[in-house]
Amino acid sequence: MAEPQMNKPQMDNPRMTDPKTSDPMTGEPKAGEPMTGEPKKGGAPYESGTEQVQAWLDATTLHIRFNNPQRHNALSVDMWAAVPPLLQQASADERVRLVVFSGAGEKAFVSGADISQFEDMRAAREAVRRYEALAEKALMSIHDFAKPTLACIRGWCIGGGVNVAISCDIRIASADSIFSIPAARLGLGYRYSAMKNLVDLIGPGAAKDLFFTARRIDAAEAKALGLVSRVCPPEGLEALLAEYTTALARNAPLTVAAGKAITREILKASPDQDLELCASLIRGCFESADYAEGRTAFMQKRNPVFTGH
Repeated sequence: MAEPQMNKPQMDNPRMTDPKTSDPMTGEPKAGEPMTGEPKKGGAPYESGTEQVQAWLDATTLHIRFNNPQRHNALSVDMWAAVPPLLQQASADERVRLVVFSGAGEKAFVSGADISQFEDMRAAREAVRRYEALAEKALMSIHDFAKPTLACIRGWCIGGGVNVAISCDIRIASADSIFSIPAARLGLGYRYSAMKNLVDLIGPGAAKDLFFTARRIDAAEAKALGLVSRVCPPEGLEALLAEYTTALARNAPLTVAAGKAITREILKASPDQDLELCASLIRGCFESADYAEGRTAFMQKRNPVFTGH
């Protein structure tokens, strides 16, 4: 199948950029350099430690962009390793309401693992263990992150790219995106966590269909299967993403976090569900200053201003 023709990305034009690493005219990251967001009062900038992962804070949204366009954003060891520290920092940062993952360039979200490292990192038994441990740590850091996460997909979303996307809470995609899990064509073993995320999201039947055949599907079929939530024309992806960043900036953080945590408990087997945790999260919402603010704003017919307390 020929690669889809991808339009130039439009969704990432952050208002807060570092002049040392971004183009002063466009605000876009300079080629080969990581982007960091200018911190608000009391905050630190986000730095990934590798030019292959760019991170910046735009108001209440932390953007994490995979930046390996020469290889269609294939995930290298350094890229996997960069994700958990960024999320750990964001977890403690009260400014962050949403984390958005995207891919650099015009053709791909993530096209899979960087196969140029396969012989070095995956051929030997110990190397395989190390590579898999790095990937698992990164994916679980996304899956277990307490705040909402969103995959903004444009172009190829293959293998590890699908794993990143399904580790997020929400997935949106441009209509010219392509999805595939090609493990069966490569002889790879797939981790339990990745298979569980796929089955939880689209069900065992559809999961086995995609996994056994390793076939490619377009964005329309991905939406029909439930692999992505919403699909739009490529030129509309920026506006669609803005719907989510705006909504998450306005809505009550404690309520959103409680909803995410309770959903996770629902997906567990019954003996493992922590119903007391769910009850305590609900109580925390009702006892919060945000709940009082929500009631007051409703009575005063104004928009509430939530602080997460």
